[in-house]
Amino acid sequence: MIAGVLTFVCWLLLIPAAVLFIEVAAAILPGEERSISLGNGSRRVAVLIPAHDEETTIARTLRSIVPQLGPADRLLVIADNCSDQTEQIARREGAEAVRRDNAELRGKGYALDYGVRHLGTDPPDVVIVVDADCVVEPGSVAVLASMAQASGAPVQAVDLMRAPEGAGLRVRIAEFAWAIKNKVRPLGLRRMGLPCQLMGTGMAFPWACLQSTTLATGHITEDLQLGIDLARGGRPPRFCTAAMVSSEFPTSSEGLRSQRTRWEHGHLQSILSDGPKLLLQAVVRRDGALAAMAVDMSVPPLALLAMLIAVGWAISLLFALTARQSLPLVLATGAAALFGTAVMVSWARFGRRIISGRDLALAVVYAVCKLPLYLRFLFKPQSKWVRSKR
Repeated sequence: MIAGVLTFVCWLLLIPAAVLFIEVAAAILPGEERSISLGNGSRRVAVLIPAHDEETTIARTLRSIVPQLGPADRLLVIADNCSDQTEQIARREGAEAVRRDNAELRGKGYALDYGVRHLGTDPPDVVIVVDADCVVEPGSVAVLASMAQASGAPVQAVDLMRAPEGAGLRVRIAEFAWAIKNKVRPLGLRRMGLPCQLMGTGMAFPWACLQSTTLATGHITEDLQLGIDLARGGRPPRFCTAAMVSSEFPTSSEGLRSQRTRWEHGHLQSILSDGPKLLLQAVVRRDGALAAMAVDMSVPPLALLAMLIAVGWAISLLFALTARQSLPLVLATGAAALFGTAVMVSWARFGRRIISGRDLALAVVYAVCKLPLYLRFLFKPQSKWVRSKR
């Protein structure tokens, strides 16, 4: 019985490691990105920015967007439960700004819903959602709007997070892990003709998409949930490599810890609550896009996956030495080889600018430092949206 349980666990480790490897391998295959037609420019675009106490970052965000807008486009900031000058700064920078105050219904999903209902009096063709601490690279608004309008489906830009100047090793490793998650893996999915997850910012939606889904939720990873809901409705998100948004990790240790907890606890909750159901729906419907999203979502945060594989391998080795049964060890070794190869290939192709090879070797320390975060998920998972201190 022990052998059966351990074999099953090792299979569970091998699957996400194999998914990660396949996505990374697809990302590095030779291939040219197709050019995106910008159309005739007659579409109307609204850029929607939910903001909660973002007076230190909102001006930079707006200044990166305003030059990309046409005379018929709109730039709307939702000052959501703000106690600072976010609303006033937004107006000063040339944006529309509306205030939302609701101490009970807090979270980005409620702010998005409020903004979409505000736009509904004069609907645009495409809505682009941008976080209030992001810089939108030149040309990204036009590319996202064109692709969303042409496809009739949501479109996700490359969403990167940078380590602040002088940041320590842990933050730079976090930047590399973020690049794998939000650039390398979705690029691999795109190369295979498959959809990607939504990432929360740099998301473009045809107006009809927003009318067919529920935004007003307090889910702590509302972006992941929104992408799943749209895929269930037959509109899985597409990845766009020609558009990019970027932001910086919080400089305070408290803000960094809060941000990681919200993201990773939310991701793990989605894996447990939505992963099996999504995969079952995909099988019943024979929907390959939905199945791809379910399998992609099954890959846990890289630090957690690394720790689980290491523990699984050690236990399997001990079992092989004592019980003379090697199948669990073979599976765990395969998972470790696939995971390690995927990380090394990602670093060689996409990560050299972020961290050195020597620093990458110290990533195991980064993984161990996150152990308390995962233990808290077992005993006290975060379930409410909390803004991270910048």
